[in-house]
Amino acid sequence: MSEQKTEVLTEYEERIEKLHKLKEQGVESYPSQAQRTYMIGAVLSDFDALEKDLREVTVCGRLRSKRTHGNLSFADIEDASARMQLAVSKKEVGDSYKTFVKLIDTSDFVVVTGHVFTTQAGQQTIMVHSWKLLTKALRSLPTDHFGLKDDDDRFRKRYVDLAINAELREMFVRRAKFWRVMRSFMESKGFIEVETPYVEVTTGGAEARPFATHHNDFDLPVYMRISIGELWQKRLMAGGFEKTFEIGRAFRNEGSSPNHLQEFTNMEFYWAYADYNDGMVLVQELYRTIAQEVYGRTKFTTRGLTFDLADEWTKIDYVDEIVRQTGVDVLTASEQDLKKTLDRLQVKYDGENRERLTDSLWKHCRQNIAGPAFLVNHPVLMAPLAKRCAHMPDRAEKFQPIIGGAEVGNGYSELNDPVDQRVRFEQQKKLIEAGDEEAMMPDWDFVEMLEYGMPPTCGFGAGERLFAFLEDKTLREVTLFPLMKPRMRDE
Repeated sequence: MSEQKTEVLTEYEERIEKLHKLKEQGVESYPSQAQRTYMIGAVLSDFDALEKDLREVTVCGRLRSKRTHGNLSFADIEDASARMQLAVSKKEVGDSYKTFVKLIDTSDFVVVTGHVFTTQAGQQTIMVHSWKLLTKALRSLPTDHFGLKDDDDRFRKRYVDLAINAELREMFVRRAKFWRVMRSFMESKGFIEVETPYVEVTTGGAEARPFATHHNDFDLPVYMRISIGELWQKRLMAGGFEKTFEIGRAFRNEGSSPNHLQEFTNMEFYWAYADYNDGMVLVQELYRTIAQEVYGRTKFTTRGLTFDLADEWTKIDYVDEIVRQTGVDVLTASEQDLKKTLDRLQVKYDGENRERLTDSLWKHCRQNIAGPAFLVNHPVLMAPLAKRCAHMPDRAEKFQPIIGGAEVGNGYSELNDPVDQRVRFEQQKKLIEAGDEEAMMPDWDFVEMLEYGMPPTCGFGAGERLFAFLEDKTLREVTLFPLMKPRMRDE
């Protein structure tokens, strides 16, 4: 007698079979409409009144668990507002009870109608009178307990991570509020929101390697912007606007790190007849407002450093701080001396020109500064778009808020001297010709604009990195869908 082999189906295959059986029974597995009268959170909030009045409720959501006990089943249903228990009995739903038990799984979406009651165990529950399938899920979500442990899986399957992780969803709600508060603050100060080009002939406003593409109609190379319209917003200052800001995406074709992504959201503002001292006052108020309205507090711990935005913000001199920590004056030291210092400190550096070496040395020094503080008096070489300090012509009127050992913003008294700007662009041009891919592209049309005259202006940019630091997360973690290198697939 030959032994009969039993085929073991995978969960996916089992759910496909259930999908076919539902179709055979005339059950639509993916209807387009669901009539909902209550969010689950509202049911829980009004539970006592609903229970007293025997009011009927209709809720929609995803089944997160299911437990069957003969002619009575319990399930947990969840929507964006909350999760609660369902009771489904054969007595109440009749013949559809068998379908619910046999063909409905966790992760399916359903709509149910019923009345609320409290179980003997004290559990707030909906007794289901009728139900309907809204979406048949062919794959089940991981359990809340186990979740997605691998970071690569979490980012690739962000929708799964969001579905099982309420705290993650709450973080992105805070992110939305972060931008809402920032926009509201800027508007309350009289700034008008503008939009500037994402695709440019010449990138400007930052030192970074851009993403290059080709404009077919014009038949010329173009670039994705690396700043939030800095040189365009300055043109608006020349054109008669006095307070503008933009919130948008920037793109930099550089390496990834906890504090850097190739695509990110920032805000930049430009304020005529103001200088970097005015900017520091406004930015301090902005950061404190965000902290209070988004988090309800001003004290944070990030990257192991604790700071309170309500404290006095100290000013840290760029050159003096490097001298204090390393003994090297970046204004007078030779490039060879800078290299030797970096080697002694075991700091890796990219590029060997003075600008890159100085930047690498500063990045080593900043990591121990908890803040809140403003970094000021940068070497002019490090700020090609900023005005020179009147009393220190080799320094720039630039400021950067520092918290948690890193800069979380960048601003300065904008350079509006066309002669000086042309000289600095010439310096950047030489860096590019020497192979520095992050040097700033000269924008000669911008210089021409300055020749028509631009009023004294303060400019500042910040955003996604600030949010990440307040959350004590990496930039990748606070991005809904970070770019991932594609996996090889069999299908």
